Amino acid sequence: MFLSELRIWNFRKYGSGELEAETGKSKPGLFVKFNPGLNIIVGENDSGKTAIIDALKLVLTTQSNDYLRLEYEDFHMPNVATLEEERTDSLEIQCIFRDLKPHEAKNFLEWLSFETVGTEKTFYLKVILKGRRKGRRVYYDVKAGTDEEGSLMNSEARALLRATYLKPLRDAEHELAPRKNSRLSQILDNHQAFEDKENHHLKRVMEQANKLILHYFQGHDGTQTFEDQSGKLLLEKINTYLKEFSPSTLPLNSIFSISDLKLRTILEKLSLELSVNKSGLGSHNLLFIAVELLLLNREQYTGLKIALVEEIEAHIHPQAQLRLIEYLQKESVDLGVQLILTTHSTVLASKVSLKNLILCNNGNCFSMDPGSTKLEVGDYSFLERFLDSTKANFFFAKGVILVEGDAEHLLLPTIAEIIGRPLSKYGTTLVNVGSTAFLRYSRIFQRQDETLGKMNIPVAIITDNDVRPTFSQHGDNITDRKEIETSRRKKVELYDGQTVKTFVSPFWTLEYDLATGGNLTNEFYQAVLYAKKIQNSDKYGLTEEKKVACDQEVETNLAKWQQEGFSQEKIAFEIYTGIMLKENDKVSKAIVAQCLAGILNETKDKAKLKEKILKDKNLNYIVQAINYATAGLEGDT
Repeated sequence: MFLSELRIWNFRKYGSGELEAETGKSKPGLFVKFNPGLNIIVGENDSGKTAIIDALKLVLTTQSNDYLRLEYEDFHMPNVATLEEERTDSLEIQCIFRDLKPHEAKNFLEWLSFETVGTEKTFYLKVILKGRRKGRRVYYDVKAGTDEEGSLMNSEARALLRATYLKPLRDAEHELAPRKNSRLSQILDNHQAFEDKENHHLKRVMEQANKLILHYFQGHDGTQTFEDQSGKLLLEKINTYLKEFSPSTLPLNSIFSISDLKLRTILEKLSLELSVNKSGLGSHNLLFIAVELLLLNREQYTGLKIALVEEIEAHIHPQAQLRLIEYLQKESVDLGVQLILTTHSTVLASKVSLKNLILCNNGNCFSMDPGSTKLEVGDYSFLERFLDSTKANFFFAKGVILVEGDAEHLLLPTIAEIIGRPLSKYGTTLVNVGSTAFLRYSRIFQRQDETLGKMNIPVAIITDNDVRPTFSQHGDNITDRKEIETSRRKKVELYDGQTVKTFVSPFWTLEYDLATGGNLTNEFYQAVLYAKKIQNSDKYGLTEEKKVACDQEVETNLAKWQQEGFSQEKIAFEIYTGIMLKENDKVSKAIVAQCLAGILNETKDKAKLKEKILKDKNLNYIVQAINYATAGLEGDT
């Protein structure tokens, strides 16, 4: 038995869609399909992750009996500027459970529904929470059944749907410390080890302890008098005072004891601590999670085995996160436990199988399972190998730029800063895919069925045109222009789709086109020579004397080439192939890009530099890509 689907109408940020012709009912504002095992919900802040967890808590309730109720603010407001009068006066949350085994289904017989899957008929359970309000007064009930209305579920059936819930920013030490209604006592009290409330071993232990304490304060054990009578004298003194304070017809008397003999009270006296003293928050959180898992691994439990965990990475360092998620992923399969986790951790987002991820964006949820994305089967295997924590950052971004190499990755943030579109300010993630395998990554953001919702994440692909120029013996560029345009068109047709747009360099590579544009030729040539000095001298690097010599070489050679009648394209070709890509003396593209970024950052007149970049036709594709990825899908360029 597992939670298969969640549908939401008018709950918090999730409204409702257009009317469906078949049912006459509006489409849900949110529809989510869950995996039977592990589900990790990712997305930027305020994308709706917490609303999903809270909706599930309202329907399912929790094993810890958290105080949960529908609030006035839970009713949907169409937008921030909407008048309060336009707040919806009704909402609905539907949870559908599938794969009920016979021993589970028997608990919900009167509420089960039937459906045909392939050629087989099977049953499922649909649980519906409907809320309504009159002014600020809020009413709701939870029903289940085959029709839209359903019938009320009794408390016994609802108790079998309770979820284990771990809130964010958990105070693990407090939860595991002895106190009334401690979380530890709740978990233990619900475990099969403590089912025998009347004859439990701990009760006998406490009875014996209380008997020994009573003997101490009596000064004897019934067979012998103790040498130490201080306990007896102390209690007699207290009772003497009480006798004076109380009426003679009803004198008060007292005795010492550790606890009353109710098992729940005994459990409330227990604490659970790590054997290592002064452990940190992270270790205590791991202990707390381990204790919570007890409720998901109870024998002969016929209820729903599901855990809702917000920000599971709280206080846990990356290596511990990896061990935790590896174990949970395995346990979800071995024990038949369903886990629905939210996270901001790129480590976790990169470690789990992509098919287990659910991306919250644009008031919608997008499953990464094979039937939902445009990824091929082989793409999933590829991404499991190469989708690391740095790349996984794009799951939390407002916009994405994909580049194929280190040069673009190092240079683009500087160009974006100079033209007034700093990537971090606009929530845009720059990802170096390290190859031309753009489809492997871009298809993550493309949906099989766009009618179910479209991602509001603009994805810009920046790629080289890769047409090597050809020059005549006189230095004229005789490259076939049709070949250049055909190459560009093929790349655009290959990668473009939905919110993914491709931006192709004008001619060959970023470096060649930078030099060809003319506006940054000097700076690029300087960067190549600087990089050569750095690459060939790990010990001393780039000294001021070397920089001066490089700058003089740039000035001398550019003047010489211009006197010889070299075209701008021929000059660029000489710098790029004759110096940067010189056989047996190649200069690293990454170091060149790093040096160029440094030169641009050190330029004092940033306004003039910005104008040079914006007017350079060969850099137009870079500027357009940055504008697209940082402006969102509404324009704003």
